[in-house]
Amino acid sequence: MAHTPRPAAPAPPPAPPPTRRRRRLRAAALAAASTALVAAALPAPTPLGIGDPLFPQLGNPGYDVLAYDIDLTYSGVNTEPLTAVTRVRALVTADLDRLHLDFTHGTVSSVTVDGEPAAHQAAGEDLVITPEEPLTAGQPVTVTVRHTSDPRGPADSGGWVRTTDGLAMANQADAAHRVFPANDHPSDKALFTFRITAPSALTVVAGGLPVRRADHGATTTWTYRGRHPMATELAQVSIGRSAVLHRPGPHGLPVRDVVPAADREALEPWLRRTPGHLRWMEGKVGPYPFETYGVLVADAATGFELETQTLSLFEKRLFTDTRFPQWYVDSVMVHELAHQWFGDSVSPRAWSDLWLNEGHATWYEALYAEETAGRTLERRMKAAYAASDGWRADGGPPAAPRPPAPGHKISLFRPVVYDGSALVLYALRQEIGADAFVRLERRWVLDHRDSTAATADFTALAERVSGRDLGAFFDGWLYGAKTPPMPGHPDWTALPPRPGKPG
Repeated sequence: MAHTPRPAAPAPPPAPPPTRRRRRLRAAALAAASTALVAAALPAPTPLGIGDPLFPQLGNPGYDVLAYDIDLTYSGVNTEPLTAVTRVRALVTADLDRLHLDFTHGTVSSVTVDGEPAAHQAAGEDLVITPEEPLTAGQPVTVTVRHTSDPRGPADSGGWVRTTDGLAMANQADAAHRVFPANDHPSDKALFTFRITAPSALTVVAGGLPVRRADHGATTTWTYRGRHPMATELAQVSIGRSAVLHRPGPHGLPVRDVVPAADREALEPWLRRTPGHLRWMEGKVGPYPFETYGVLVADAATGFELETQTLSLFEKRLFTDTRFPQWYVDSVMVHELAHQWFGDSVSPRAWSDLWLNEGHATWYEALYAEETAGRTLERRMKAAYAASDGWRADGGPPAAPRPPAPGHKISLFRPVVYDGSALVLYALRQEIGADAFVRLERRWVLDHRDSTAATADFTALAERVSGRDLGAFFDGWLYGAKTPPMPGHPDWTALPPRPGKPG
């Protein structure tokens, strides 16, 4: 059978060029399909970490964060999640098919890598990101995560702190990733910019200095930026009905305090003491290391004070509870201020180096109480010596805390890292002499400013400054199960650990 030929159909008109929106949609579809194929070829994501024995799942290998740019939008209700955009600018240090960020307690809606959509999955407390193309060592990369930041949860879990009129942050030690996606380990410090939108009736303050403020009628956007790199655990944002008080510090340093507006007059006698605290600390260890300092007073029950960088967090009750004597409140304020040098400017390279933070802050707290209130340092150290063997038995020596048992959360902040570690510094001063000790302290904060440092760095510097081999001294004082004899005080004795405590 033969078919009668038909006339040829006219050629269709040429397709119009794709619009920008169509191009974006097509690119997104292709990227999603490509990423799905790559993800299917990779094994299921598992949580990673950088191997810190105390927090093995925290930190992420393969990149170095240079800067965080974090946008937060607060509704005015501190039991509602904030909407957020976190931009992480990093340098890739190893070839990566995937990039991990620490993040939990929020919902991720989208992720882009250098502006291109990327697949993302949760694995434990990791946000695992699969870019369209693998990342190569030496490559700069910007990861943008759109997410929520949820302030709800147990008060002792860290992250957001709900105050009577808003929010503040308490991220130490392992809780920053409950607020924003991050490489949540102090060994990876970075610059921070916070941009917070909140109802205009509220005041927003963050660490660093203000950059701009934009009023939108019902809401206001506040931008703050730090001039120095910061560990994630030290980030601070305060939102509430606050008064912001300004006063000059040493050398014109701007001192900025943030307090509940209704309490500004009652708190002023305490706040005006900060410039004097700054002068005292500078006299001990040298210039203050940051661009501003101040006290953030939160009307919340935290059970602690915290050295958030440039804006230390304090419970309101520390200043209003008359059971706390003035010398004690003063010394606690100096403790958090001392951390700006020891812990903030010089941050621990691993969490087992925490004794360097807390031991030094406790040392200057005790020294201040001795010099200004007659609270004898030697008496406090003798009492610490008596308790030291028990503290070491409870959780390990100062520089070698025991990791938590499987399924248990570690409690880092034990007496051995406070008075037990200040006791190490007292013994060191006894061993090398007061003059060498002062030189060591000043060199330590100068040599490692804006950086991280480990216990081995401190012991090596102590040997260089003193001109002595201190290996046996530090082995016993930092790592021994028993407290060594105190130089210059052969009569001091350590009490045996209490029965039932692990040895």
